[in-house]
Amino acid sequence: MSETLVEVKNLKQYFPVRVGLTKTIPLKAVDNVSFTVGRGETLGLVGESGCGKTTVGRSILRLYEPTAGEVIFDGEAVTGKNIQRMRKQMQMVFQDPYSSLDPRMTVEDIIGEPLDVHHLCSNRKERREKILELMNYVGLNAEHARRYAHEFSGGQRQRIGIARALAVDPQFIVCDEPVSALDVSIQAQVINMFEELQDKLGVAYLFIAHDLLVVHHISKRIAVMYLGKIVEIADADELNGHPVHPYTQSLLSAVPIPDPEITRARQRILLEGDVPSPLKMPSGCAFRSRCRFATEKCTQECPALRDVGGNHFVACWNR
Repeated sequence: MSETLVEVKNLKQYFPVRVGLTKTIPLKAVDNVSFTVGRGETLGLVGESGCGKTTVGRSILRLYEPTAGEVIFDGEAVTGKNIQRMRKQMQMVFQDPYSSLDPRMTVEDIIGEPLDVHHLCSNRKERREKILELMNYVGLNAEHARRYAHEFSGGQRQRIGIARALAVDPQFIVCDEPVSALDVSIQAQVINMFEELQDKLGVAYLFIAHDLLVVHHISKRIAVMYLGKIVEIADADELNGHPVHPYTQSLLSAVPIPDPEITRARQRILLEGDVPSPLKMPSGCAFRSRCRFATEKCTQECPALRDVGGNHFVACWNR
């Protein structure tokens, strides 16, 4: 059995944007992205807002039909014909707990819907017991089962979404900023819950987040995205200890450290200029307009990911 569970090859997701009465140009939300996720592994995906992280997750699950590229799950290519069957093995926890839950359904029906779709319970009693078990696991009480989504806070709604994703015992879950809507005091509990589930069931995660400290804590490897491309990918400790790409260095320099002496001694790396429009991408490397190391070669050709040693991959001509 292969150690690789999910393999993404040259994934592209372009959206047509109208610029006139009849003319459209492609917005390259995801452009030639490749990576793998091992069995029981957590791959963190980080980057600033609008870089394409969520689009990657949705394209893997074919919530968006990919423009090009291939997604292979457990040795089988994911296509429009077999995605319905594979959705039992691949689930998603959405970022927005307000729009991802049906306001007309009770919590019991929301969590129970995947059980019904995939015919996982033989009777009502078994279904009810499974739902209550899932609710208890994410910190919800049995009395919440008959309530509707609008009766809960944002953090509680996210817990409902997590329970729904866990209902079918998936092998792979795309976690799209699953703790961003939770109180800080609850975030650690939810992260620990994800880790306990991984230890128990061997489930793998694509963990999308802005908080680099959270990603470092839960991830085995981390991939950094910038304007639709992965610019660096390495083991979590290696990436945090020895970032190579200038963009990764800037991101990590902004992470707060609860030690005044270290904070005073470290140097904050500020990026100059604004993020280019994905509709008018600069030639060559997309990061060159903000990079302090940019050279003439950076304007001519976009660098590909290359191994700089120790399974550490970087897309930069000057590194």
